[in-house]
Amino acid sequence: MTNGLKIARIGRGWSQDRLVYEIRRFAEQRLLDVASAASLKTYVSEWENGRRTVTDRYASILRPLLGVTDSELRGVADIEELQADGYADLLSRIDAAGSLSESLIPSFLAQTELLRTMDRQMGAAGLVDQMAGHLAAMEDALTFAVLPGVRKPIAAALAGASTLAAWQALDSGAVDRAWRRYEVAKKAAQDADSPLYLAHAMGEQAYVLAEAGRPKLAIELAREAQRVHPERQSPRLRAWLAATEAELCATAGYESEARAALDRATSLLPDDGELRDTDMLSIFLNTDHLARWRGNVLVKLGDASAMEELYTSLTGTDASFVRANSGLHCDLTQAHLARGELEDARVHLQRARMLANRTGSVRYRRRVELLTGRL
Repeated sequence: MTNGLKIARIGRGWSQDRLVYEIRRFAEQRLLDVASAASLKTYVSEWENGRRTVTDRYASILRPLLGVTDSELRGVADIEELQADGYADLLSRIDAAGSLSESLIPSFLAQTELLRTMDRQMGAAGLVDQMAGHLAAMEDALTFAVLPGVRKPIAAALAGASTLAAWQALDSGAVDRAWRRYEVAKKAAQDADSPLYLAHAMGEQAYVLAEAGRPKLAIELAREAQRVHPERQSPRLRAWLAATEAELCATAGYESEARAALDRATSLLPDDGELRDTDMLSIFLNTDHLARWRGNVLVKLGDASAMEELYTSLTGTDASFVRANSGLHCDLTQAHLARGELEDARVHLQRARMLANRTGSVRYRRRVELLTGRL
């Protein structure tokens, strides 16, 4: 096996001893039997060196603990069992997909919504098994759905869920999985003839490129997303895409382009008091959310007015957006650091660290560590 466990552990910033401690704490909270700390330390070393196979019992603990899939943990590919009667099995699956009841699609959407809510409040790491199973069910249904009338609603549901799964993977530090999930989302959106889902997946995928060190390509992808049938995109989605471009431009140091995109996002956002896009529930964006985003962009540009935007956003923030609030406190840390206000910066950095740890966000933990190095 590969060193998938070691990669995931290091991504969390954990030593082997810390992993042992977390395994035992996870097991105690759920009344599970595990080996002693001394034995687990040996197991972890042998798992990472390939001298011992991770059993199903420990894999069921390590997956949610580290936010990885089974194949990422074990370093092996999934193998489908061969069917004795291939045609009979194929026709059975096609018939099942063709006879999907109308209630199945709402069930898929409801499950995605539940996972989105849990992710927002608890983080992605503990949801890896549930999300993998959810996506597998939809991918299986789409694979064996033959006619367009059956395929389109399944494909739209898959596009939304796979985009969510991709963002969760990116937050967990699983970059390859994130990229592949975005590709699945884009293909599903094209199958569903949905420019909204396609543009959203492209916009989020641009962040993968930016964090991989390709800022110009990320900006180009975000701009391409805005050109995907803009006449069929909702105003809130168009505002979200413009804000995405603004953040990516600010990260790359393109000040005038960032400000222009931010102004465009402000003008595009509907002043209807709504939080979510009625045409696309993946999009959460209102004036308060855009104020936080504006503060993030201005911090990156070194603009002193960022402080006011960020504190305004902090007073109106929704506590259920735990991971986003970690980012907000990171932005406030950076803003105070720019003004030499070290004590205020430490207060917000501590809050950011606590929220990042609470959600298991590898992405924000990295940012916290970078900011810590500046104090």
